[in-house]
Amino acid sequence: MTFEFLYGPRTLRFIPPDVVAWLGTLDIADTPELPERDAAIREAIQHPIGLKHGLDRIVKSGEKVAVVVSDAFRQTRADQVLPILIEELNRAGIPDMDIQFLFATGVHRPPRREEQARILGPAIYERFKDRTYAHDPRDDANLVSVGTTSRGTPVIVNRRAIEADRRIVVGAVVLHYFGGFGGGRKSILPGLASVAAIARNHSMNLDPVEDRLNPDVRIGALDGNPVAEDMLEAAQIVGVDYSVNTVLNRHAQIAAVFAGELDAAHRTAAEYARGMFTAPIAKRADLVVANAGLTHNFVQSHKALYNAYQAVKPDGRIVFIARCEEGLGGEAFAKWIRLGNREAIIAGLRRHSEINGQTALSTVEKAPIALFVTDMTDADVLTLGGRKSPTLEQAIATVLSELAPRGPLTGYVMPSAAYTVPML
Repeated sequence: MTFEFLYGPRTLRFIPPDVVAWLGTLDIADTPELPERDAAIREAIQHPIGLKHGLDRIVKSGEKVAVVVSDAFRQTRADQVLPILIEELNRAGIPDMDIQFLFATGVHRPPRREEQARILGPAIYERFKDRTYAHDPRDDANLVSVGTTSRGTPVIVNRRAIEADRRIVVGAVVLHYFGGFGGGRKSILPGLASVAAIARNHSMNLDPVEDRLNPDVRIGALDGNPVAEDMLEAAQIVGVDYSVNTVLNRHAQIAAVFAGELDAAHRTAAEYARGMFTAPIAKRADLVVANAGLTHNFVQSHKALYNAYQAVKPDGRIVFIARCEEGLGGEAFAKWIRLGNREAIIAGLRRHSEINGQTALSTVEKAPIALFVTDMTDADVLTLGGRKSPTLEQAIATVLSELAPRGPLTGYVMPSAAYTVPML
């Protein structure tokens, strides 16, 4: 079998060498786009999961509605959902003038105007461009405290969301390496939360006693995962009246949509996503060849490295194809990874937890067994703790030489490593 991996304007070809016993190709299910997509979206919105009534009974004429959508770093296809959602709100007696959009940025930069138009869709953007607001987690004047979770997280969130009479969240559900799953509850925390709230929630990623990652914080886990449970409690304190969750296929098309009560609809979407994005494995392999896809920097490609690590033996090797022409992904991440080792990063996270530090901690665990095929500089790859190979062919030759003494070798190929989650 021959694999072709897109690498910027080029295509890299990989022919698995027969000196390795290849255990299989780990990839997401090839799920088609929803047939009769608009009708299916409308059906989901009109027949919500976990609610006795539809939007027409939830919202009332005269109420102000805040619709929370993801930022430019998340692909959700909200542009296909929103025309139908807004039409349903209009029919329920909510005119355009009583609807506003909030971009749930977390600690990301705000979306630019052209990105806002892409997220919302050109038509919706033109109708609402004067009522679209990007969340700023550091703008104290536009933050308000509404309580504290049972785990001590201050629920300090966007003032516009709290001042609205109704809150609707729209997002996409994928597996998330410490939140369990994206979408749903994550639209509020971290999406609309303050820096302090986000830091407190993310600090639960660390074991409360030992200097290690908390084993209860797991990809694909909502229950028993303190980070995910804390996110849900914060969202429930804020109050979300309705949610719409998409699950996208490999072509960024809507494969399924689930609407309704925040937790119930999200869990239903999560189970669908689990079946679509997980790849069951009987054992880990000596070698994993993983393609991160068209990622522009390492921070974006980290989830592909994380996923590949789930399929490889602790002393195995990952050949990691990640172009990353923009380098590490910004100073916010670089300052953490430059700390150089897990002890220093954990100490920093104990003082002030943030997502870039969590990503750095995960990276220093995984990068040492990876050979990078990348446009990053040698220095950047060395900072990550990995090694750079000039070509894919050279990377394969290097790992085969290093692994040869252990005898017969096993391997997996992950063509879409950013989305495929191997699970024993």
